[in-house]
Amino acid sequence: MKKAIMLLTAVGAATLLSACSAEHGTTMCTTAPQADWQNQETFQAQLVAQGYKINEFKVTDGNCYEIYGFNKDENKVEIYFNPVDGSIVKEESH
Repeated sequence: MKKAIMLLTAVGAATLLSACSAEHGTTMCTTAPQADWQNQETFQAQLVAQGYKINEFKVTDGNCYEIYGFNKDENKVEIYFNPVDGSIVKEESH
């Protein structure tokens, strides 16, 4: 009985933590140390060379490089990138 209660408590805590993360909208991109991340200026220059127009660039609480701007098709976008490998983790077009 004690084991069942402990298991239910652990599952409930995990569910609560997941809900909090989702509720706050934190997108996680990496747990790698910043020493392993690409240089911010170089990364932005690569995006511009690919046709992106960057209105705002920032580092998020979820360890992402995030841009607000326009893609090469001139669609308004918000994109979260993994700062280590540059892959897109989440993209929203507006």
